[in-house]
Amino acid sequence: MLILIAGPYRSGTNDDPELIRKNLDNLEAMALPIFRKGHVPMIGEWVALPLLHLAGSKKPGDEVWNEIQYPVAHRLLEKCDAVLRITGESKGADQDVELARKRGLKIYHHIDEIPNAE
Repeated sequence: MLILIAGPYRSGTNDDPELIRKNLDNLEAMALPIFRKGHVPMIGEWVALPLLHLAGSKKPGDEVWNEIQYPVAHRLLEKCDAVLRITGESKGADQDVELARKRGLKIYHHIDEIPNAE
């Protein structure tokens, strides 16, 4: 499965780059365990961050950021089979889960819920 890892990125950081990086580290901490279960992990920021740089975003929440950040995850969900929603308050991650539910994707809340690939 292609599994989107959803959780806090900007939430709770007051746009502090160090706290944002910690949130990204938390998201990325789930990638290797998903891979080792035989699946392909995906994080929206892995796609969005280079695009934001290329498009000239200066800070989280600016016009370019809003144009790209959430739409990337929503487009990725069109290709994903499931979502792993990690803990932490996040409106964006909650939106991802809602969209995934509407599309009939599997929603996991803990890495142990994800089955090994056959």
